[in-house]
Amino acid sequence: MANQGQSTDHGLEGLTAAAKSAASAEGAKKGLPPVHLWNPPFCGDLDIRIASDGTWYYMGTPIGRAPLVRLFSTILKREGDKHFLVTPVEKVGIRVDDAPFMAVEMREDSEDNHRVLRFRTNVDDWVACDAAHRLRFAQAADGGLTPYLHVRADLWAKVTRALYYDLVDMGEERMVDGQPMFGVESAGEFFAMADAEQVRAAL
Repeated sequence: MANQGQSTDHGLEGLTAAAKSAASAEGAKKGLPPVHLWNPPFCGDLDIRIASDGTWYYMGTPIGRAPLVRLFSTILKREGDKHFLVTPVEKVGIRVDDAPFMAVEMREDSEDNHRVLRFRTNVDDWVACDAAHRLRFAQAADGGLTPYLHVRADLWAKVTRALYYDLVDMGEERMVDGQPMFGVESAGEFFAMADAEQVRAAL
């Protein structure tokens, strides 16, 4: 697609057509093609970048067509620290500045007497936070915490700052391995944010 002798425009057009074909042929039921089953040859890098705010760029210009971004997100695959767009016949590398998705909305439900937090990503996927879709909290450059939600197959969504404050508001202290931790519960799982004593000291 992006090999020498091929134009990048042709690569993007070819990728779009292949992604549409894959989605309609194999991913119609769930909207997610089985990229984990595909292992096509690597065809080079394409000038696509996902910025830290979730915006997709092609050759430095934002991709303004939400359906196209949604389509590409369904064929996204992570291998190690690298991200690729994959179809049954080809694989191209892209750049991801932080996480490939953003969690932009949160809803609180109740199931089996447990609170369940559901997050909507910037490509309109709803993900229930549970044992398979965990929250993790990474140290931010400003000394605070940045939450991430596991979406699927080692692909993560960065939780917006506003939703992070909502998580802090519903947080509680629990003992984890004999240590008091501050965190939040969802679907019967407790996701620790930080040491409870450090949180108390910061308040």
